[in-house]
Amino acid sequence: MSTTDARDLVARSKHLSWLLRHGAVEAGLAMDPAGWADVADVLARTKMTRAQLEEAVRTNTKGRLQQEGDRVRACQGHSQANTAVDRDALERSWRVYAGDASLWHGTSLEAIGSIATAGILPVARTHVHLTDDPASKVGKRAAVAWLLEIDPIRVRAAGLGIFVAPNGVILTRAVPPECIVGARAMTKRAVADEAEVRARLGLAR
Repeated sequence: MSTTDARDLVARSKHLSWLLRHGAVEAGLAMDPAGWADVADVLARTKMTRAQLEEAVRTNTKGRLQQEGDRVRACQGHSQANTAVDRDALERSWRVYAGDASLWHGTSLEAIGSIATAGILPVARTHVHLTDDPASKVGKRAAVAWLLEIDPIRVRAAGLGIFVAPNGVILTRAVPPECIVGARAMTKRAVADEAEVRARLGLAR
């Protein structure tokens, strides 16, 4: 594959991911509550051929895209306001996560204050992204100063389900503050602020 072809493939994949995760309402794309859209409708709005769409789905680096026959979707990471997805329908299409080992969520220093008060919220998305591997890039925002350790047993005790999307991303609707049981400083600034952050989160040193 030439460099130009590779760039075109990446651009198609990004556009398709944007459309199915965030842009359906803006583009006038019909979508069912679990995020599925008709392939023909998607092709009409992206100007892709079916072969190009299938290649974009197959090679998407984060495995977000799924195709089943004549329907396609992003399996997780949807905006609430700009898609027709329903959280109950999404969760029914995912696998229930049954593990009890710690989960992790990466966040910025600036978010710690609101997390200490309200917990980890999905903001404009349908769900909070988590990972069972602290070395993973999944479940982390762009500027990761802190890795927060989450107890899945406490999450379930708070009445919140935990799920695994087909691409392996672990998701829940929110993480209450009392479910955060640890934190790892990931930057020099975070290390310098460690005592303050742990105090705000109610964590022992």
